[in-house]
Amino acid sequence: MKFYNLLIKYRLWIGVLLLVMAAVANVVFSFWPSLPLYIIAVILIGGHFFFGPLRLIQEYMESGDMEGAEKIINSIKYPQLLYKPIRSVYFTLKGNLAMMKQDFDGAEKMMKKGLDLGMPMKEAEGASLLQMGMLSMQKNDLKQAEGYIRQALRKGLPDKENQAAAYLQMCSLMMNKREFRAAKDFFRKTKALKPTTPQIVDQIKQIEKYISRIPG
Repeated sequence: MKFYNLLIKYRLWIGVLLLVMAAVANVVFSFWPSLPLYIIAVILIGGHFFFGPLRLIQEYMESGDMEGAEKIINSIKYPQLLYKPIRSVYFTLKGNLAMMKQDFDGAEKMMKKGLDLGMPMKEAEGASLLQMGMLSMQKNDLKQAEGYIRQALRKGLPDKENQAAAYLQMCSLMMNKREFRAAKDFFRKTKALKPTTPQIVDQIKQIEKYISRIPG
């Protein structure tokens, strides 16, 4: 795995070096002995621009090194050359990083680009729509937030924590609209999932203090 990550990290320069070696072999010997070097060089250089180094980001994200992840993202100079599903992931990750910096306008712009390109999996699309809903709530655009979160639930979400977050946001939105029966229904769905994310658990405790006293 480490070897593969190193290859991804340096494949452009390895490809360039092999291309130079192929050209020298072509001049000194002939074309045919240099052909394997040409092929490998083209594969490595093409892979750098077509697939990018996004695989390297996983290690940084898992360790919580957002600065390292951002460096990898910023190293991609020509995102328009990325394979379409990978380009979609690239913009989504850019949006996530912008959201962590509380750059909500920048995050929305990047995540919309990712959604417009189409996500590789429906669950990934659902998660992106949920994040778009969260962004809309931060901007106090509650109507758009509801639309995004309903779309996220229809598309499907990758795990119970994301589902619980979506139901909890819908509960909050319904209470804001004074649709208390719907709010209680979404709250029951949230609790039924038994989420463990501390932030969600804390929100459930806060809402539980007064939701039983509201009509509906």
